[in-house]
Amino acid sequence: MLHVYTGNGKGKTTAAIGLAIRAAGADLRIYFAQFMKSLAYSEQKILQAMPQIVLQTTGKPFFIAEEGTIDKESIAKFDTDVVVFPKGNPPADYIELIEQGLQKLEAALNNQHYDIIVLDEINVALFFGLIKKEQVEHLLNLIPTNSEIICTGRNAPDWLIDRADLVTEMKLIKHYFDKGLMGRKGIED
Repeated sequence: MLHVYTGNGKGKTTAAIGLAIRAAGADLRIYFAQFMKSLAYSEQKILQAMPQIVLQTTGKPFFIAEEGTIDKESIAKFDTDVVVFPKGNPPADYIELIEQGLQKLEAALNNQHYDIIVLDEINVALFFGLIKKEQVEHLLNLIPTNSEIICTGRNAPDWLIDRADLVTEMKLIKHYFDKGLMGRKGIED
């Protein structure tokens, strides 16, 4: 089964983590691949501590945004924690990093069976052009049909939604970020 957790609201990664922890409690094997994230998030400690979960992170300690998708105030607020790139021209080093993560994931899937495979922020990597549709389709085709696949991130493409068995949209209604509050340890990071 293919699950897609998307939308502009909070909770996509959190839902995937909850599912992974539940599956680990049932003694299932989980491969949790985080795209566009470095080892800087609190949840990674608990995921790494669980023997049923293999955690792979592929990212840098900042986030990226395409020109026109982030306002000047946000750029100023995030300072060096954001890299803004021209539309259709994502940073080459980031594309290479994501490619390396895909190769590592593919090798793991070819050598071991996992009951749950989480592709955290894969939708965002697709949206920004860091990964191609064909690469994700190839990856999805490698995964056995008796495994659950979870794809997270805002801006899930229509083709992935059409292919999915379950789609959940997290909808932003109100967020304290709009008041200028930054991410808090244990809540957002």
